[in-house]
Amino acid sequence: MKPGHCGVPFFGVEPVLLDPQTGKELLPGEGGETQHGVLCIRKPWPGMFRTVRGDHERYMATYLRPYKGFYFTGDGATRDADGYFCITGRVDDVLNPSGHRVGSAELEAAVNAHPAVAESATIGFPHDIKGEGIAIYVILKDGHAETPELVAALKQRVRTTVGAFAAPDHVLIVPGLPKTRSGKIMRRVLRKIIAGEADQLGDTSTLADPAVVGLIIAKVAAVAGVTSPSA
Repeated sequence: MKPGHCGVPFFGVEPVLLDPQTGKELLPGEGGETQHGVLCIRKPWPGMFRTVRGDHERYMATYLRPYKGFYFTGDGATRDADGYFCITGRVDDVLNPSGHRVGSAELEAAVNAHPAVAESATIGFPHDIKGEGIAIYVILKDGHAETPELVAALKQRVRTTVGAFAAPDHVLIVPGLPKTRSGKIMRRVLRKIIAGEADQLGDTSTLADPAVVGLIIAKVAAVAGVTSPSA
């Protein structure tokens, strides 16, 4: 086992990573050492979720039609060079900036494609003008440092790849993300912080590294000017 990873697939289970924008399968070793995508299953196995009682059409629309020929788990994931998977969180979050619907996975895929980025998490927050603003928390790879040029390049990558309407209000370079011990990002924590509700985080005892929360709060206050009563 590797810390933060759920391991390698069990015999008979065939998980695949797909590009969330094109639906193209990401083959092992393609696109760098760590691959980012949506987690799907190629073939069924006994006991696999097969329907929703009384609403089979909902089951089909949710799990089998988004990526034809695959079962869509609804999760984002990474796969490293050794074939180990890590679940990064749900990708069915839909943001609505200025009346445009866009999935958080699309924005993260655009940012993660930058050679300096190791991982990212996209969060929506209340915005007086657009209705919902966009904040992207970014972890950089070793050997890369935050610069105004890099932040601008990441924003421009989103504009070019997804569209100007999806340009993030904030790109926040952080030392880490609030993750459970199994490696899943606790997005509600990130959402509360960017919304100025860091005093309402709730239970964070399941975080692998609770100290990262304080660092993120300080970063958001410095860059976005967002604070909470307890910050």
